[in-house]
Amino acid sequence: MRRLWWAAGLALAAGIFIRCSEDENLTGSDIVFPPNNVSYGIYVQPLFNETCAFTGCHGDTEPAAGLRLTSYDNLMFNSLQVVVRERPDESILVLRIEGRLGSRMPLNRTPLTQNQINGIRTWIAEGALNN
Repeated sequence: MRRLWWAAGLALAAGIFIRCSEDENLTGSDIVFPPNNVSYGIYVQPLFNETCAFTGCHGDTEPAAGLRLTSYDNLMFNSLQVVVRERPDESILVLRIEGRLGSRMPLNRTPLTQNQINGIRTWIAEGALNN
């Protein structure tokens, strides 16, 4: 059954994150994550706010693929299963920001830094807590 959910999640991922702004001049964020004890409120949500959670991408108004990244609840309690707690390699969010599943996110924007990607991976590995 778990594999069925994983396959369904991957199928849905093909349609996630496809409608973001095409402004190539937009820059990324300067948020730097610690190596462990990653706080959602201090690092993850502020990064989303700067890079993806706005109108035209994954904000509250017409979010791409129906995915809103404007709050913890919107990220964690959606039907897409974008984050699999303690399993970053099975999390669509990680696969998309690393460019291993479809287009690399954020689409048509400066890529996240390796530190930011590692920070999101760590947050998920640490249980994807609302901390």
